[in-house]
Amino acid sequence: MSKKLVAYFSASGVTGKVAKTLAIAINADLFQIEPVTPYTDADLNWNDPQSRSSVEMQDKTFRPQVKNKVEKMEDYDTIFVGFPIWWYVAPTIINTFLEQYDLTGKKVIPFATSGSSGMGNTNAELRCSCSGAVLCEGRRFASSIGADALKAWADPF
Repeated sequence: MSKKLVAYFSASGVTGKVAKTLAIAINADLFQIEPVTPYTDADLNWNDPQSRSSVEMQDKTFRPQVKNKVEKMEDYDTIFVGFPIWWYVAPTIINTFLEQYDLTGKKVIPFATSGSSGMGNTNAELRCSCSGAVLCEGRRFASSIGADALKAWADPF
């Protein structure tokens, strides 16, 4: 039986809610990806081109530092990675998280939350950070998604 992990970054709590529901629904371990420097409301103001998130997302090579690490990542076969959609892709902290580990032979499944934006170029942007892994097609969810729907989506993985 494969061991599953749901790892997530949540700036406002929406992705965290979905990630927790998913982890319970599929009986997976849960891990919160936390930045060394937490994001403030001003940092997340996508209308301000000088906000932290705007600046970070303009530089595809930028890697915000992650405060914590998954213990025994080698024990997991299937890793669901959740995040809010920023500028039609995953926040670069997701790249930082993925690049910390040897993902060879693991299945990585992105999932995202957004009020309306789709997954955009998320998989293409994450591929370089998932060396050796099978990167599956991701899916966007609304904050109202229920446990049964999440389980039905995740079970085939």
